[in-house]
Amino acid sequence: MMTSPTIGFIGLGAMGWPMAARLAPGHRLFLFDIDVGHAERFAGQVGGVAAHSVAKLAAASDIVITMLPTSREVEAVLTGADGVLEHCRKDLLIIEMSSGAPQQTKLLGLQAADAGCCMIDAPVSGGVPRARTGELSIMVGGSATDIARAEPVLKQMGSTILITGALGSGHAMKALNNLVSATTLLATVEAVLIGRQAGLEPARVVDILNVSTGMSNSSQKKLHQFVLSGAFNSGFSLDLMVKDVNAAMAIVNEHRVYAPISIRCAEIWQEAARVLGPGQDHTAVAKAVEMLGVISVETA
Repeated sequence: MMTSPTIGFIGLGAMGWPMAARLAPGHRLFLFDIDVGHAERFAGQVGGVAAHSVAKLAAASDIVITMLPTSREVEAVLTGADGVLEHCRKDLLIIEMSSGAPQQTKLLGLQAADAGCCMIDAPVSGGVPRARTGELSIMVGGSATDIARAEPVLKQMGSTILITGALGSGHAMKALNNLVSATTLLATVEAVLIGRQAGLEPARVVDILNVSTGMSNSSQKKLHQFVLSGAFNSGFSLDLMVKDVNAAMAIVNEHRVYAPISIRCAEIWQEAARVLGPGQDHTAVAKAVEMLGVISVETA
């Protein structure tokens, strides 16, 4: 009988915690978070071993999963003096599940290969609720051999595994997905504001969109829950959305694609970040749209 691989999981944030929890049954887990106490709490509540350094985690693991805010943090934990690549076992498989920058991911893959390791990128979509239930969509880039090795682990976290191509293509697809999501949220908020100005009740606008061709993930899962309620607490930050939209813009610029809607979307999100400041939920972009206009988006 095959032995389950030992997994090192780096990054126990809003998404990382429930994703790692899906792996706890059946795997020996080593856990690292910049907040050491957070890793210790996970170990106490869910299971696994809190590693007090990335080096110790890497040395103990067959597979290392990174779930971090940006490629900058991923590079730090992989390539630093105490990082994964300096202390890993040969043939370690790195599964990079952050929403990273495709070009940076490709460079990190080359460094991993130089260290005798393999790397795939496997960003996710579905948010915290689907992370908890193991129903994430996972976009996977890398060699067929490495993806096949990762697949049993990925299937514990996601119900839909989508192979996108070579290393970096998963992160490219994730950036494009979030670009569409960002654009749709802006368009839906604008429709609600326009409707209110025309005498329509905002909640009614959303209800009708949700049974019509204007329906989207934003209208179904964000407008009532986080925007019209005034809660603005979906669990995904505005700063990270701007980062993902900027990653999509880097692809646009690299390939010199005509993309006026996407460019304007990026400008609005960047302006929202400037107006609102750091630490906001991404659904608070509606507040920025309101601040730039004269109409309140909330029902209260």
